[in-house]
Amino acid sequence: MKAPDDMALSCEMHVLPSRAELATTLAATIAGRLSDAIAKRGTGFIAVSGGSTPALLFAELSKARIEWTKVIVTLIDERLVPPDQPRSNARLVADKLLQGPASAATFIPLYHGTDDGEEAARRARAELAGLPWPLDVAILGMGPDGHTASFFPDASNVAELLAADADLLVLPVESATAHEHRLTLTLGRIVEAGFLALHIEGPDKKEVLDRVLAGENLPVGAAIEASPRPVQIFWAE
Repeated sequence: MKAPDDMALSCEMHVLPSRAELATTLAATIAGRLSDAIAKRGTGFIAVSGGSTPALLFAELSKARIEWTKVIVTLIDERLVPPDQPRSNARLVADKLLQGPASAATFIPLYHGTDDGEEAARRARAELAGLPWPLDVAILGMGPDGHTASFFPDASNVAELLAADADLLVLPVESATAHEHRLTLTLGRIVEAGFLALHIEGPDKKEVLDRVLAGENLPVGAAIEASPRPVQIFWAE
């Protein structure tokens, strides 16, 4: 991991006065990036994260007046649970993002009907292989343990997960703290995105981020370090 002074050069901090303003600002930024991508190559391609943090962001982004018929949405990571389950990231996207104008977007899930990690990863890779990589936008979250995507510190294959290799597209994740079997995009696929943002809220997550930027070795720091361009960090208390 880079030394703190070097790592500071790998990210740009955007501090917003409220979570509502953060959602509005980040949604407008994402919409602009997707519109630029559509203008340049005819498609906007975005991967989003799950959890409780992005619900307000998704609600704001869903109202953006862009050409949603030309937007492809997928997930950074997913739990191996059916999409009707409360902890499904696909369900969160369906309920909060793919509404209103954004309902015209194409959604490509990671979960395809099996809870066997290796088979689930194989099915997800087959589904994602034909998409217009690289991502135009990737939105990461962060857990209180410093994980991002499903790069959990206690994952049995954490070294493989944090190898910046884009070839496999998707890897399975086995972690006691993750509670369910999971899939995640590989770090290489995430950091090649044209716009990579980390969306965090609250003083607890800011404290974790500060520790990472001071040199603590946590997975979110590996993502910041691997990115070839500054990661845009959006935070509100």
